[in-house]
Amino acid sequence: MTTAETTPTPTAGSTPTTDPAALLAEMTLEEKVALLDGADFWHTEPVPHLGVPALLVTDGPHGLRKQVEGGDHLGLTDSVPATCFPPAAGLASSWDVDLARRVGEALGAESRAEGVAVLLGPGVNIKRSPLCGRNFEYLSEDPFLAGRLAAGLVEGVQRQGVGASLKHFAVNNQETDRMTVSADVDERTLREIYLPAFEHVVREARPWTVMCSYNKVNGVYASQDPWLLTRVLREEWGFDGLVVSDWGAVDDRAAAVAAGLDLEMPSSGGAGTRRVLDALAAGTLAEADVDRAARRVLELVARAQPGLAAGGTVDLDAHHALAREAATASAVLLRNEGGLLPLDPEHGGTVAVVGELARSPRYQGAGSSQVNPTRLDDALGALRAGLAGRREVVFAPGYVVEQEAGDPVLVAEAVAAARDADVVLLFLGLPASYESEGYDREHTRLPDAQVALLEAVAAVNPDVVVVLSNGSVVTMPWLHRTRAVLEGWLLGQAGGSAVADLLLGRADPSGRLAETIPLRELDTPTVGAFPGELGHVRYAEGLLVGYRWYDTRGLDVAYPFGHGLSYTTFAWSDAAVEVVDAAAGRVDVHVTVTNTGDRAGTETVQVYVADPVSTVARPEQELKGFVRVPLAPGESRRVRVALDDRSFAWWHTARGTWVVEGGAFEVRVAASSRDVRARLTVELPGVDVTEPVGPASTVAAWLADPQAGPWLRERLAGSGFATLLEDTQHGEMMRAIPLVRLSRFPGFPVAEDDLAGAPGTP
Repeated sequence: MTTAETTPTPTAGSTPTTDPAALLAEMTLEEKVALLDGADFWHTEPVPHLGVPALLVTDGPHGLRKQVEGGDHLGLTDSVPATCFPPAAGLASSWDVDLARRVGEALGAESRAEGVAVLLGPGVNIKRSPLCGRNFEYLSEDPFLAGRLAAGLVEGVQRQGVGASLKHFAVNNQETDRMTVSADVDERTLREIYLPAFEHVVREARPWTVMCSYNKVNGVYASQDPWLLTRVLREEWGFDGLVVSDWGAVDDRAAAVAAGLDLEMPSSGGAGTRRVLDALAAGTLAEADVDRAARRVLELVARAQPGLAAGGTVDLDAHHALAREAATASAVLLRNEGGLLPLDPEHGGTVAVVGELARSPRYQGAGSSQVNPTRLDDALGALRAGLAGRREVVFAPGYVVEQEAGDPVLVAEAVAAARDADVVLLFLGLPASYESEGYDREHTRLPDAQVALLEAVAAVNPDVVVVLSNGSVVTMPWLHRTRAVLEGWLLGQAGGSAVADLLLGRADPSGRLAETIPLRELDTPTVGAFPGELGHVRYAEGLLVGYRWYDTRGLDVAYPFGHGLSYTTFAWSDAAVEVVDAAAGRVDVHVTVTNTGDRAGTETVQVYVADPVSTVARPEQELKGFVRVPLAPGESRRVRVALDDRSFAWWHTARGTWVVEGGAFEVRVAASSRDVRARLTVELPGVDVTEPVGPASTVAAWLADPQAGPWLRERLAGSGFATLLEDTQHGEMMRAIPLVRLSRFPGFPVAEDDLAGAPGTP
């Protein structure tokens, strides 16, 4: 067993006082204000004479990135060794909340052993566009799936006595101009797409901290947006932790304190402190706002002490094994024509492994989440070990990863290896320079040199298996040149062994896509509205993000959201829906899943809800539940997916609340957004969302109202206007006029004064 053990970070003073209220009462105003600024890049400010220690916070969402020593710089390439788990783009495709929780526990244990009080992650920003350079660090295009997986991660981390930091709050969906751009998005879209993952994690997992994003939301910096940081986060969702800035996200420090941003990171070098003190002196900031923020910092310090005191050891071998399990669950088998996979180790013959990425794996993204792994498995070595003595493995690099132009010598060598092989395992993917924190992708294609290599290899051997390494989706016009495709995402330090396990059949593929793979970049929902212009980006697609866009518009895709193949087969039967509590919108969905194959496997049951008749425009369908079903050969299980009122609700902007509009809903039991196995109907009472008519309501609205309609028809009876309103040519135009305006027309039989107090009006 390999272990790592460290001494917790030394604390200031002797025995820290843990009562925030008592500490706050003893602090001077200057000390309280200073507490709101970082001490350096990674530490909070201590108050030595009161025994308040500094806390160490550090990246990362998929592995600890603690600087070796010092705290005055980013330390992007100088961090202690830590287990590198699959980044979010991979882990999300596991659809496994329990696995996410166990990965979180491992992250928390390594953080605690290194004296880290808060781990800065996970990121739950929605994948609005496949061009976002940081998509590898985010979970999904769907808020329901992202929220459930992130809640598992947060729960796992915090079980170890280490805080998590849910980020980046909110509407941070691009890297271009990320520190200044205004994300302009309507409230319904905010509530239904960009906030629900945050809301679920806050309500269910109670993260210690939330990190605000760099960008503006509708013209207001997230770091100083009281609607976002106080009204929504705290008053509506009940968040009781600390809000920390993303590193360098603060624009106006005094306004940020008033809005609910407690801690500015990294240290502002005293600039933030001076601005807060100046605002207090000028009377533009209340001391109560400073007290509130300082108290939250002290509460975080107190919360962290038990975990820091515990310290502990870490079983790095066990964590590597968990990383391998997570990587295996994260890969998605997209295509397997003729059952080419899994390879039979006893078959004999030659396996050609082609592609530098098989030997030099790309296993994580670039930027602030970069981990220094404790070890690193490569697929080539793992395949050679798995086939040793049974099948010959030949290797050809085929390309230079960061070189745009193809190398004729390398291509010729790869073609020669492929020509004489029984099967070709071709490793392709995005170079690290293609996607990173700090900038967005230019396109969704694989490098031209890699595609040309695929064409050359497939020309001499049709039995080509492509294994991909990428942090965000790539378009696949080359699919017809392959027999199998394994989407490997970025799989962390054990990804090479996991890929070998899957290719050789030692594990069954169980990953399912957490994002749609489009046929073309031009089909994606943000064309013309990403990454924006003149300091603004319009979220013109509204609710139609990811599969909501493709399904609502009926667009063909390469592979749909939720898709994934297995080496076994499954039968679904006896789907049923049961209304448990109609008034509360509680509905249970049941289905029996049977493993009809000859090997163990895991199916993922997905439940989508559609609202065929609605007052407002709604997506074709939306994911509202899922469950993974592991089954032995021949085994059957009856599974249940529970839905609640939010599964059927939409955000009513005028009323400022969620509403379930009464009527019939379709519940779709599916293996992907395009593979629906059963369509069930459920009736729910809901609420009447019809707004009462008023003078400004259209004539059509008045006529449709059960009380106002008869009243208006009675007064119009016999007039020329009654005939005109029913006229096939002009009636629709007339009915669209607000009644108060029509009442002013000469000869109209209803006076403007008659409208107030008419039946059906408020």
